[in-house]
Amino acid sequence: MLCLSPRVTPPPGNHLLNALPPEDLASFRPRLERVDLSFRQTLQMAEEPITSIHFPENGYLSRLAIMDNGDAAEIGLIGAEGMTGIAVLLGDDRDSFEIIVQVPGPALSIGLPAFRTALEQIPSLRRLLLRYALAHFEQVARTGACNGRHPIDQRLARWLLMAHDRAGGDAFPMTHEFLSMMLGVRRAGVTVAAGLLQKAGHIRYERGRIEITNRTGLEACACECYGAARRAQDRLLHSLPPAKLAHCH
Repeated sequence: MLCLSPRVTPPPGNHLLNALPPEDLASFRPRLERVDLSFRQTLQMAEEPITSIHFPENGYLSRLAIMDNGDAAEIGLIGAEGMTGIAVLLGDDRDSFEIIVQVPGPALSIGLPAFRTALEQIPSLRRLLLRYALAHFEQVARTGACNGRHPIDQRLARWLLMAHDRAGGDAFPMTHEFLSMMLGVRRAGVTVAAGLLQKAGHIRYERGRIEITNRTGLEACACECYGAARRAQDRLLHSLPPAKLAHCH
């Protein structure tokens, strides 16, 4: 008689979900659907009802503040350490910001009614996600302070390190135009700052693509805001994989 081994479900690629107690992850996992997120896909529109929550497994998302004239500035990055839909977690059904996909990849998705039910049925899920919400708001607050105080080259180095943490590789798609929107500065300023980092050997920039070639050097160029945000994340989400930044304590 042929004996078949039981099918083993691989762990989710989202580190936040992997931090759940095994029995609670087993309860929550069947409610999730794996989806493939595409480049520049909009997952959440400002001031519109949130219909689903996404937990990225690879790649990363940008949380954007959209101005009345159409300009946008990034206020936060979301990768495999996080989730969309923080407003729902905090009791609302929408927020003021847009979320788009910057680097595509798989994610685990759940509809709004099922997510709310899970929050009621799995207390550890709510506790963990609330800690992530605090870590994300620490990142947002640090980004605001950084953008108001530090030179463009330091801000660019900080942003590239944050993207590198979440991209799943050393190279990822990016244009100067999009970087200028992410940092809220003119494209010419980004061009100069990227040129300095490339001349120093820390990055390689080709049309529509950036590669991190010397992470240690890039860390040295960044302001203290990157290390501060990562320390806050590691403190609040201590069961997640440790930060790539090893020397910021």
